Amino acid sequence: MPGKSNSAFMKPMKLTAELEAVVGKGPMPRSQVVKKLWEYIKKNNLQDATNKRNINADAALKAVFGGKGMVNMFEMTKLVSKHLS
Repeated sequence: MPGKSNSAFMKPMKLTAELEAVVGKGPMPRSQVVKKLWEYIKKNNLQDATNKRNINADAALKAVFGGKGMVNMFEMTKLVSKHLS
């Protein structure tokens, strides 16, 4: 069906307090969470200068990333999933 989006991706999800501290109050769909995460990363200049795929976590992101100081984009998606229900 044209125009039908992936409903699982668009379904509003509950966010943990740690994730809400970064992206704002939920519930929101996963696509919106990822978009807001990138806004936060860019606004706070957290993308690694030498390797753009890596994100340098500040205190708020460390809470989301399970205490890790640096994660790559793919790992980030996996870690963020733990904060969605």
